[in-house]
Amino acid sequence: MKQYNAKNILNIAIAGHSGSGKTSLAEAMLYLCGGSDRLGKVSDGNTVCDFDAEEIKRKTSVQMCVAPMEWKNKKINLLDAPGLFDFEGGLCEATRAADTLLITVSGKSGVAVGTEKAVKAADKRGLTKVFFVNGLCDESARFYRVFESLKSSFGPSVCPVVVPYIVDGQADCYVNLLEYKAYKYVDGKITNVPLPDMGDRLEGLRTAICEAVAETSEEMFEKYFSGEEFTPEEIIVGVSQGVKNGSISPVFCGDALLTYGVEQLLNGLVWLAPSAADKAGEMGVDLDGEPVELSVNEDAAAAAVVFKTVADPFVGKLSYFKVISGKIGPDTQLVNMRTGSAEKISKVMTAKGKKLEDAAYIGAGDIGAVAKVASANTGDTLCAPVRKVTLDGVEYPEPSLSMAVSPKNKGEEDKVAQGISKLSEEDPTIKFETNNETHQMIISGMGEQHLDVVVSKLKAKFGVDVVLSKPKVAYRETIRKSVKVQGRYKKQTGGHGQFGDVWIEFSPCESESMEFEEKVVGGAVPKGFFPAVEKGLRDSISKGPLAGYPVVGLKATLVDGSYHPVDSSEMSFKTAASLAYKDGMPKASPVLLEPVGTLKAVVPNDNMGDIMGEITKRRGRVLGMNPAEDNMQEIEAEAPQAEMSDFSTFIRQATQGRGYFTFKFERYEEAPQNVAQKVIEEAKAE
Repeated sequence: MKQYNAKNILNIAIAGHSGSGKTSLAEAMLYLCGGSDRLGKVSDGNTVCDFDAEEIKRKTSVQMCVAPMEWKNKKINLLDAPGLFDFEGGLCEATRAADTLLITVSGKSGVAVGTEKAVKAADKRGLTKVFFVNGLCDESARFYRVFESLKSSFGPSVCPVVVPYIVDGQADCYVNLLEYKAYKYVDGKITNVPLPDMGDRLEGLRTAICEAVAETSEEMFEKYFSGEEFTPEEIIVGVSQGVKNGSISPVFCGDALLTYGVEQLLNGLVWLAPSAADKAGEMGVDLDGEPVELSVNEDAAAAAVVFKTVADPFVGKLSYFKVISGKIGPDTQLVNMRTGSAEKISKVMTAKGKKLEDAAYIGAGDIGAVAKVASANTGDTLCAPVRKVTLDGVEYPEPSLSMAVSPKNKGEEDKVAQGISKLSEEDPTIKFETNNETHQMIISGMGEQHLDVVVSKLKAKFGVDVVLSKPKVAYRETIRKSVKVQGRYKKQTGGHGQFGDVWIEFSPCESESMEFEEKVVGGAVPKGFFPAVEKGLRDSISKGPLAGYPVVGLKATLVDGSYHPVDSSEMSFKTAASLAYKDGMPKASPVLLEPVGTLKAVVPNDNMGDIMGEITKRRGRVLGMNPAEDNMQEIEAEAPQAEMSDFSTFIRQATQGRGYFTFKFERYEEAPQNVAQKVIEEAKAE
């Protein structure tokens, strides 16, 4: 592929609800552009963008894919993002590199949650929005119903550009309102046909476009309301201005599987969508934290952001990057601003699905890939040493589902940890930690399907079989009353014996562990043995008397004791202290404490009752509600951690994916008797 400057580069991400035809549309665009020699199908597992083994098996995208193509002397960098909410990280990566978001909408089901999420993602990044209503050759598709739902959902900026003219249920004729021409598909080939008689509907749609153009300048406004007709060129320029400044969101339509309407979409994108140069660079910060403006200029010092990382089995670590300023080619010297390490680039490539092709350089506004930059992670800034600047990284959602992960074969824990570490480099929405208390490895992700893919990849890429299970809860134990007990240790051997004798008072206190104090008088226990007594107690509190969980809120006071001048030792007093602990704790009214966290759930107004009812069912307490954006409400509550393991699944199902939540540990509270009894019985069984 030849080199293009920023004025002729379009960075376009495809997003939308799962099943709306994103990958099929990408495939149709590639095929018509000559970027692919055949029209692949998701159902056949042979598309350019869904090349991962998991995607072929599941027949759905699980990761973001880059696919450049050429159309009418423009380079279109297409970024195909997954639609499933479990793989939302891919949408975050795609929108970081894109300037325009092409949002696919099903011609049957219309606006869905994935449509809303895509629009939100575009608005958050300030991207141009373009809609494509897909699947119109299906008899149950209804373009005009979907178009009206787009307008009602996203406002008057939604503007028709290509609309279908349906004859005998066949959506094979399309009217381009920019050119005011009609096209018909016959045996897959496109031909010009006379404008059909669509009655008032066609004129109404045409009027909507003209009114949008009239709003783009005073000159156009005066011309329109003086009764003059706009020329096709004026309409294209006017709509393009509106698209670039965000006042117009054009709507195209067709059927990706049959490539109907895709040629008009490609033409519309090169006419209307902003180029990389139009986006006018980015703001970064220098070493002093001061803002720095970077222009889209190939002659400037290089600066690029890594927006995706892949652990490729053949080329190693592969970093996808977007050049914001300057250009990056072989032998370019760069600095990773996160690590401070210097990186020399050996070669740069363009990626089309899984295929990599060497490039002379990647210029400002363009997208490329580089292999084996060991220090680079997703979100890092790579820049020239002469101008050190840090760019915005990729903002990912927080994981919402955590599970314990363990190998099926003993001894493969290290392989599991290393494999997940590699996968989390590819997908930062995967989090991994080892809980030192419960001795479990914990993996967190965006949902059940997400973690299921991780399990499959661990086996396929790293040869390790794992099982997922509900994580154990890190309970605590404490006491509710004071007791005074003796711990006496005496052992006679052939030589010196062992003797230690202590009286210890155990009482409740406000402490995250144990407070130790001594009130011994008259030298009953020599000072030299105090540390041994404390050590014996601190070793003991790691296991409580009820279920073996760590003890907190305990004050231990050494009040008396006795010793032997020959047989007493640090070990004997340490043992005596542990004996006092074992005897005294069961007598001090021990109770089980469970972790309680603060829950903040953002849900649609219509789901408030269901969510609050579920929180109560999970032994939670609703503390209050606050209005949130887009007719949502934030519910603030407290709930036991033990009841929250599958809350992410519930809230997604209850809100059709619109709701989300955070859960943060707050404190420990005494567990209800029935809960405590169950935990104690389970601990005894283990």
